Amino acid sequence: MDTILPAKLIDMARKVLEANRALGRRIAVAESCTGGLVSAALTEIAGSSDVFDAGFVTYSNEAKQEVLKVSSDVLETFGSVSIAVAWSMAQGALRRSNADVAVAITGIAGPDGGSEKKPVGTVVFAQAVRGADPQHIVADSRQLENNGRGGVRLQAALCALELLMPGAAEEVEESA
Repeated sequence: MDTILPAKLIDMARKVLEANRALGRRIAVAESCTGGLVSAALTEIAGSSDVFDAGFVTYSNEAKQEVLKVSSDVLETFGSVSIAVAWSMAQGALRRSNADVAVAITGIAGPDGGSEKKPVGTVVFAQAVRGADPQHIVADSRQLENNGRGGVRLQAALCALELLMPGAAEEVEESA
């Protein structure tokens, strides 16, 4: 068996690695609700180590604070599923790695944990690029289809991989 992950996830991971390899870019991922799924997909591809630098699974708020240096004030003010936290996670992944670009994912995969304002399937993504203006935030909040915990996590992983594609930041900014 070559992989236990869905083919569409592996195909997208392969495209991300090839596109970033062509530009000489190294990537990092900070994951919460996906629990390492994006990192697993990237490292499923043989030879990924020349592109994939680091993956951080910071599931709890404490881990987000300790590992990625997300401030407690940001967590308390905006909540763990917010653009502010995703942006802080992406910045933290960039600081803690040798990557040129980092993507962060935080959300509510379910089946519980949702609220009226943030229902199950609410996922927030952010991208940080080394050397970019840290005041220029590239982030997006999406309401993914609530098709079960695994389905939400898979959709979130695919979205995160899309954000690792060169030129993805411009697309996010246009949709914002």
